[in-house]
Amino acid sequence: MTTPPSGPLDFTYETRPARVVFRPGASVTATPGEVARLALHRVLVVCGGRGTEAARAVADALGDSCVGVHTGARMHVPVEAAEEAVEVARAAGADGCVAVGGGSAIGLGKAVALRTGLPLIAVPSTYSGSEMTSVWGLTARGVKRTGRDSSVQPRCVVYDPDLTLGLPVPLSVTSGVNALAHAAEALYAPDASPLVSLMAEEGVRAMAGALPDVAADPGDPRARARALYGAWLCGSCLGATTMGLHHKLCHVLGGTFGLPHAETHTVVLPYTLAHNAPAAPEAMAVLARALETADAPRALQQLAGSLGAPRTLAELGLKEAHLAPAAAQVAAESYPNPREVTANGVLGLLTAAYEGWEPRVENA
Repeated sequence: MTTPPSGPLDFTYETRPARVVFRPGASVTATPGEVARLALHRVLVVCGGRGTEAARAVADALGDSCVGVHTGARMHVPVEAAEEAVEVARAAGADGCVAVGGGSAIGLGKAVALRTGLPLIAVPSTYSGSEMTSVWGLTARGVKRTGRDSSVQPRCVVYDPDLTLGLPVPLSVTSGVNALAHAAEALYAPDASPLVSLMAEEGVRAMAGALPDVAADPGDPRARARALYGAWLCGSCLGATTMGLHHKLCHVLGGTFGLPHAETHTVVLPYTLAHNAPAAPEAMAVLARALETADAPRALQQLAGSLGAPRTLAELGLKEAHLAPAAAQVAAESYPNPREVTANGVLGLLTAAYEGWEPRVENA
């Protein structure tokens, strides 16, 4: 059970226009209607190589309203991939874009929307949460930049649990923990609010409860629906608040050092939470309640590890020599975080994640 805030209330909450359709089969049964609702007649479908089959099924359902399928989505949205997709959209005379797939596909769709102003419809097939935000990201010369722009907020999000049935268990787990990271950081964000905190707690509870069932039976439609429901809530938290140290760390590790996105979130999250815990006791209490534990960082690490997720940054390909440069890069940038960010503090966090030590919460 959630509890009302106990302290004085002082917050600002801004809701962003978004239409959500959530039901099995919606990717092919609902997307054409959403395209028509937006009065679009020439949409480009974008996806990554892994999501081609689902994207083509959506394109087939769109019929004459689809002007092509572009399969150039890549992790962390390199500017070269974005420029290519923009050229394809313009050459096709597209009046809209439908992104089908995970965070890379939706990120590419956002890049097209950012450069062209075309309306975007998102059809997510993972639990990344990007579809619920106005946040865009582009990687150039080894540096990932992010920003917010209302033009990249999808006009509609079509959630189809059936699309996630074929998501491999390892990716399901890491994508799910990636979603949990959005909710966790939303709880101590400077622009948090009671509604965001409620969504975060329910999102963590739903996702953490669903992932073991997904791993045990990847074809269980009810488990898949619960996980996607959790991803929606966690993504909504990401869209409504400002992320902190954890997300900045993952952007640097991915954009500069080439680590895989969801896996990096999964390894780093317990250590970031343990690092921030002394400065965010109320957020940690909510996480502990949602996870039914007394130690949220350790519980998250054990949950992911028990389901086969990677446990160390070394497993993901990071070199020990990269730890200090990564820490320096993270500490040099300005962003909100409940605990002061220092190069030494980040280095300690990264070293623990590199070695796979047990995450330990320092005394406040």
